[in-house]
Amino acid sequence: MSALVIDASITLSWLLPDEASDLAVAVQHHLPRVEAVWVPAHWRLEVCNSLWMAERRKRLDAAGVAQAAELFLKLPVATDPATNDRAGRETLGLARQHGLSVYDAAYLELVLRRGASLASLDVPLRVVAKKLGVCLLPRRLPEEP
Repeated sequence: MSALVIDASITLSWLLPDEASDLAVAVQHHLPRVEAVWVPAHWRLEVCNSLWMAERRKRLDAAGVAQAAELFLKLPVATDPATNDRAGRETLGLARQHGLSVYDAAYLELVLRRGASLASLDVPLRVVAKKLGVCLLPRRLPEEP
């Protein structure tokens, strides 16, 4: 596998203690074996927003959020420069065609364009990606059909 796209769901499973799982840890250990780890332009905002929501819901305190933010900003990822340029055409079209949010469709568009695998814990996104022949990490989730 040469390229991998990681989404916010897998990233947050690495950062939030109450979302940790063996499947997510296995994906994290896989990162050094790929040539490139890609994220769409909105990924940092999505992860930061989720950390903020975790703080507001008392799942983490401010120090825990700061520590998590410091960790995720050190992840070896490359932000895709074309995500925003494709938002109104390809990404919106994928969202419309597959009933996804535009945010999730951005991950899918990036995976398809880069010929990458997708690391996600988001079941609806994984179902669509699987239909389109995308390689998934983890390979299967317990709650998947």
